[in-house]
Amino acid sequence: MERLAEDSIVVGISACLLGQPVRFDGGHKRAEFCERELGQYFSFVPICPEMAIGLGVPRPSIRLVQRADGIHVESGDGTQDVTIPLQAYAEQMSGQLTHLSGYIFCAKSPSCGMERVRLYGAAGGAKVGVGLYARVLMQRLPLLPVEEDGRLNDPHLRENFVQRVFAYHDWQRLLASGLDRGKLIAFHSRYKYLLLAHHPAAYK
Repeated sequence: MERLAEDSIVVGISACLLGQPVRFDGGHKRAEFCERELGQYFSFVPICPEMAIGLGVPRPSIRLVQRADGIHVESGDGTQDVTIPLQAYAEQMSGQLTHLSGYIFCAKSPSCGMERVRLYGAAGGAKVGVGLYARVLMQRLPLLPVEEDGRLNDPHLRENFVQRVFAYHDWQRLLASGLDRGKLIAFHSRYKYLLLAHHPAAYK
């Protein structure tokens, strides 16, 4: 995958949120705030895991299904199970996206939703699932700031996400320059109040 300039703040994003027609019905879910506002500060890397594993457009919609052996990702009619290829792609990408300083997922997606995705087979089809691709990335890259497009409409969540992206980018640059005691103290000084606000015990 092409790397951008070292001083760029590179953020992954679900490709449909940038208006790419990659959804199962050939549509998109353009998030104008991401494209118009955040795009002034971030260099976006658009990714659609469903397209990446060979699902074309148009295609049958997929969903999370609770089975006896765990959660699967299947087509709505149950004729296609894409759990293994989607898991493999997520594992592959988690090793290639370590340069990202953040990630914006598409809400409610069985591949990219980070929370409250409908889980079929659960009681009443409860919205308790996490998209498979998003779950693997969050597990493999636990420090990566992540958010969903819909939640960015909340000004407090939006501010929190942007702060975390800038702070994480600063940390990545610090590591790349060579970490030493002085640089670490300077970093903690810059983010003292932010760290105290999020986790006083860990900061101490």
